[in-house]
Amino acid sequence: MKVSIFDVARRSGLSVVTVSRVLNNAESVRPKNREKVLKAMKELDYQPNAAARSLARGRTGIIGLALTTLHDSVFDRIVREINALLAAQGYYLALSVTQEADEGGGSIFQEDRVDGVILLSPVREEKFVQELKKKQIPFVMLDNQHRNPSVSSVIVDNFKGGYEATRHLIDLGHQRIAHIRGSDLFLSSRERERGFLFAMEEAGLVPFALESGDFSVTSGYEIATRWIDAGRLPSAVFASDDHIALGVMDALKNNGLRVPDDVSIVGYDDQLLASQFRPRLTTVRQPAALIGRKGVELLMEAMNGPAKKNVTVQLDPELIVRESTAPVRQGSSSPQ
Repeated sequence: MKVSIFDVARRSGLSVVTVSRVLNNAESVRPKNREKVLKAMKELDYQPNAAARSLARGRTGIIGLALTTLHDSVFDRIVREINALLAAQGYYLALSVTQEADEGGGSIFQEDRVDGVILLSPVREEKFVQELKKKQIPFVMLDNQHRNPSVSSVIVDNFKGGYEATRHLIDLGHQRIAHIRGSDLFLSSRERERGFLFAMEEAGLVPFALESGDFSVTSGYEIATRWIDAGRLPSAVFASDDHIALGVMDALKNNGLRVPDDVSIVGYDDQLLASQFRPRLTTVRQPAALIGRKGVELLMEAMNGPAKKNVTVQLDPELIVRESTAPVRQGSSSPQ
């Protein structure tokens, strides 16, 4: 027979109310009585019902997470870390995949459905923030598109990542370096470009080209094809994400050009595919697990602690050197 809260009360010699208060971590319980209840629970192997505890606390036990795509291995690693950490604390994670044009969080943001919300790389974050604050739902943003001191957030130092990626190519002797940016909607894209430009200016170099991509293999392929058709290639490319970089690699290989012998390429994110394609892609790794961990920590503080000042946690990326970059070839016969 399943052990109930009444059994725990009888075993501990205390009231059901006291047992309930212990289960809900109420501070009003005397330490001696708390020990009696915990001892009785252990002896009876009592497993409190999570749903009942949530109702008793006036909570749902559910955390909502909104993101725009599931087709991203970095997002996948972040979500897995968040899910594992929340599960360890007795919470369930509910995903909401929103479209970029969505102006609000939808039904997942109803105050009686979630105890808190994590926004992962929101595009129209002003609408999300406005709705969540209006409904007084604790939330945190990961990889947000604007620096906003009025909310708690976790971001990566993408300026540093863009700088180090470009510096790596410069240190290999490259001077004709092109950059393919992502969408201007994303702070990460703007900061990576800023890091690229700073490194080039610091080295006294002028960008071979600044192109606009859209974080897709197709955009990288089309831009590289235009260079090839024009008979004018850079010696190195820093792409704002790995998908763009892989598109460039594909176009070069399909036209008989070799990576890194003819063109060196650096991506960004360290997507799963970056280490699976050949040559393996040099890239800038985002600390996905740490992003998720810090996000959960900030959300728990907002949900459980007294009101604190909002903070922005900035994490460092890591340059991962693989096979797609090499020293520039002297006297290269590649198109100029």
